[in-house]
Amino acid sequence: MAIIAVAGRKGGIGKSTIAGNLAAEFVRKGRSVIALDADPQHSLATWAEQGEGILSRCVERVTDTGKLRAGAHAAEKHVDLVVIDTPPGMPETTYQAALAADLMLLPCGPSPLDLFALKEALSLSLKARAERRSKKPRIRLVPSKVLMNSNLSRGLASSLQGMGKKVLPAIGQRVAVAEAVASGLTVSEYAPNSPAHEEFRALAKAVEKVLKR
Repeated sequence: MAIIAVAGRKGGIGKSTIAGNLAAEFVRKGRSVIALDADPQHSLATWAEQGEGILSRCVERVTDTGKLRAGAHAAEKHVDLVVIDTPPGMPETTYQAALAADLMLLPCGPSPLDLFALKEALSLSLKARAERRSKKPRIRLVPSKVLMNSNLSRGLASSLQGMGKKVLPAIGQRVAVAEAVASGLTVSEYAPNSPAHEEFRALAKAVEKVLKR
């Protein structure tokens, strides 16, 4: 059993996309999963409600973010994995998620503004670790919305490595991801043989290795 939080202090970096597709990958592996949508905009829940795919069966809205930590631990008792999608503009919610999580995934896009915001999310995660007096949450960085043929994206991985935390496989900016969301499906359901799905499979495999440690 484990709790994963996907967090960032800036919108538009792919948090909900990563949280939803990662949850789906673990469901496909035979795990029971609850995905908690703690963003007041409820992008993840809205996505799930567009169709009858994997997310429609595992996403739950969080209406009281002040109880997020307790809610995550309560959900953990009933499933193998809890995935928390956190909001960008609410540091206290991110902090609550970090206090509960075994693993914090911090996505970052190629923009310099994304890197600035990443430092804030990293700081909150480290603060939670210090309060817990533990090695948890483990912290991993995820290059997100990457365009491989751009100079900014090519330099993103090295910029992230310079922040002193391990970097997991990148998630690209791909049309199949947006089309899947519009259909209420995850990439694994909408385009199972696509490069986009291979990226999420690689990310899920890397996350599983971290959790096993």
